[in-house]
Amino acid sequence: MLKERVFKIIGQVMNVPFEELNERSSPENLERWDSFQHMNLVLALEEELKIKFTDEEIVRMGDAGIILEVIQNKGMKV
Repeated sequence: MLKERVFKIIGQVMNVPFEELNERSSPENLERWDSFQHMNLVLALEEELKIKFTDEEIVRMGDAGIILEVIQNKGMKV
C-alpha cells in the first residue's frame, strides 16, 4: 500500500518509528522535521516512488496528509 510506503519513508528520514506516524505528522510535532530534513524527505520520496515534485508541491507539503494528497494528484493510488 502506498500510504504505508510513504509513512515508512517519512519514518526513516525523520528517525521516527513508522507506528507513531499519522496524516497529521508535521514539523510542528516531529522534532527532526526542519527545512533540511524536509528536502531529504522530498528527495527520498522522489527516488523511492519514481516521481518528481514541483517547487510549489514541495512548499505545500506541510504534513503527511498533504504529502499523500500531492502524490495522489500525480496519479498514484494512496
